This record gives sequence, C-alpha cells and structure tokens, in this order.
Amino acid sequence: MMSWEESTKQKMLHLQLPTDPRWVDIAEMNIKDILVDHAYCEQKAASSCISLIINFYDFEEVTEVLIPVVAEEWGHFERVIEHLNKRKFALGKPRKDEYVIKLLDFVKKGGSRQQQLTEHLLMNALIEARSCERFKLLSQQIKDDELKKFYYELMISEAGHYVNFIELARKIYDKEKVNLRWQEWLTYEAEIIKNLEIRGDRMH
Repeated sequence: MMSWEESTKQKMLHLQLPTDPRWVDIAEMNIKDILVDHAYCEQKAASSCISLIINFYDFEEVTEVLIPVVAEEWGHFERVIEHLNKRKFALGKPRKDEYVIKLLDFVKKGGSRQQQLTEHLLMNALIEARSCERFKLLSQQIKDDELKKFYYELMISEAGHYVNFIELARKIYDKEKVNLRWQEWLTYEAEIIKNLEIRGDRMH
C-alpha cells in the first residue's frame, strides 16, 4: 500500500512556501489555544461549504460534491471538541482569522457565476492545503500520541477536500484558466505566509 506522501504526490500540495518550522514548537506549547482555534476552523469550513451550496444552488455539482465535505468538516469539529473536553479545556470565543481575511482580499469580484464560484473554490482549496500541511507537521512532531494520530487522520481528510475543491473548479470553469488562476493564488498565499506573524494560538 502506498504511503500518504506517495499517493498524493501528483495532486498535493503545491504550496510555494512551507510553514516556518518554529510554528509547530510554539503550537505545542499552546495546545489549548491551537485546539480552540482548530475547532472554529472546522466550524467555518463547514459553514463555508453550506454557503456555497446555498449561493450556487443552480450548480448541481456543488451540492453533490460539497454535502459530504460539510458532513466531514462538522465531524472534525465534533472530534476537536471531544479532545478539548477530554483535556478539560473550554471552547472559548471565536478568534479573528487574519490569514483568511487576507485571502478574501484576493477574491475577484464580478464576472460570470462560474468565475465567482471558481474564486471561492480556489480559496477553499488553498485553506485546505495549508491546513493539511500544518496537520502533517503536528502529526510528525508533537509529543501527544493521541493528537499525533488525530492530526494524521485529519491530514489525509484535508488532502481529499483540497482535491474536491480543485477538481470541482476545473469541472465548472475552463481548466486552463483555473490552473492559471490557481498559480496566482499560490503566489499570493506565499506572500501572506511570509509576512504573517508566527503565532502559537492560531492554526493558520
């Protein structure tokens, strides 16, 4: 059986800048904050997919592909809550996600319905790719064996969601245009990561 790295080599991740290696050490020292932020990331991911299903109701493929993603993301939310409860950590209030706010600034306004949908699919794909990369770091480097296993499982799941979003965009809109726009997104995201403060209380 192929390893995760081998099986996803041709479709993942294409991020242009890796996470600063200091992040995972800082995150481990602030694991409560990471789990809280992670819970809200999963909630927002489920909500984002629901919004796409509602706003782009006229695209059957969106409903078909994203309803299972909603179920998985909500399942992840529940599992993160379980890990919080097990450690007697309170959920706390939502945090401002500077990473996603900066990504939203890059979304092109106007154009056809296909173009609008594509922009949001690519943004979601990018968030999943970065989440996948960070889950991989956590699964490899933190000392908590239970969380290592948890983040390995989620890494594989997020890789699948990344592919869902990218392939859906290529199905809905011109494939070459999607690929070109994807490269622009990757370049922009690398600049965000380069300039974003390294924080141990944020998943992104």
